[in-house]
Amino acid sequence: MAHIVDRWYDTVTGPDGKSRQVPKPDCGQGMRYRVRYIAPDGKEKSKSFPDKKKREAQAFLAQVQADILKGSYIDPDAGRVTFKQYADEWLAAATTDILTRDRIEYELRLHVYPVFGQKPMASIQPATIREWARRIQESGLSVGYRRVLFTDVSMIFNAAVDDRKIVSNPFAVKSIRRPKPAPTKVVPWPVTRLIAFRENVRPRYRIAVDLGAGCGLRQGEIFAVSPEDIDSSRPTLHVTRQIKLVRGSLIFAPPKGGKSREVPLPNSVAGRLRQHSQNCPPVAVTLPWATLTGEPRTVKLYLTTPAGTALSRSMFNSGVWKPAIRATGIPDDRHNGMHVLRHTYASVLLDAGESIKALSAYLGHADPGFTLRTYTHLLPASEDRTRRAIDKALGEDQGADDGPKAADGLETA
Repeated sequence: MAHIVDRWYDTVTGPDGKSRQVPKPDCGQGMRYRVRYIAPDGKEKSKSFPDKKKREAQAFLAQVQADILKGSYIDPDAGRVTFKQYADEWLAAATTDILTRDRIEYELRLHVYPVFGQKPMASIQPATIREWARRIQESGLSVGYRRVLFTDVSMIFNAAVDDRKIVSNPFAVKSIRRPKPAPTKVVPWPVTRLIAFRENVRPRYRIAVDLGAGCGLRQGEIFAVSPEDIDSSRPTLHVTRQIKLVRGSLIFAPPKGGKSREVPLPNSVAGRLRQHSQNCPPVAVTLPWATLTGEPRTVKLYLTTPAGTALSRSMFNSGVWKPAIRATGIPDDRHNGMHVLRHTYASVLLDAGESIKALSAYLGHADPGFTLRTYTHLLPASEDRTRRAIDKALGEDQGADDGPKAADGLETA
């Protein structure tokens, strides 16, 4: 039964039937009022209040009883766990892939734990987060990286709310604002640059350019393409795996998002795959599936090292991609990494009139809205089509075509 104990005085009834307060041996020492109650887990809890604060003790007891009835009770002791203790436990139980866990662990160790890792969860208030946000901004971290930090740390606080460690997420208040990225637009390569760049790639690896710009594959997906992925009944490429670098070791894994997909296989890319196979026959490579200790799988790969091993992004980027970038005279920056091949693929398809929905499926995006936001500036302008439509309606059609001419396709890429 929940009640308030007066630790200084006993209430006794005298011979006259009137009650009066009798001092206890410890009267005047320490806190006077102790609220005692049974928590939902069956354990007795208590909280003490000083003299002249009986109303506060009564209000606390009433709030506790209301929270227990509503099912929203939070154990005051739960919030005493430090942020680092809780985050370490949360990360150990996370079901995300090992690369994501490694990334978050690195972020926390470098940018979060030094600031409030040792603070009790319940003591971390919005002011704490604002101070942390200022510090990581002044440290020179990019806006994009700080946005990732905000997302990951807020996710941990959300989990703490779900686990009833704290009442609310300090990131949820209006005064906490995620860093806003400066508006940037992806810039695809013109076909002329793509052709020139491909010529500067070592012949053994040129097919990687064709698979990126001709099928829109990600880098890890390109490294994992096999002759078995080509549909024998129709010109389609099945994207079913990628190669990932995990803690210095390579593994096979499902494509990003865990979903396989199909993409149209252009005749030009199919022909170059056949030619590549004649010059560099596919090699069977065995790697663990999904995790470092996963079941070994053997797949014939189009792209391997001269020694017949799978490609890693670090080896390919430094030994193949960057030398070709420099030889072509292209700026060696983040805008011209291998992902630019996907942007070029998207640009060609949109210019040819392909729909955002189809492009999103080919690229493996989970949300067509993301595809639209990323590539909306590449959509052909509609002004000419509007003018022609009105001219035709008013009887002044001059025989112009109805849409933008498709850009040079990848037959020449």
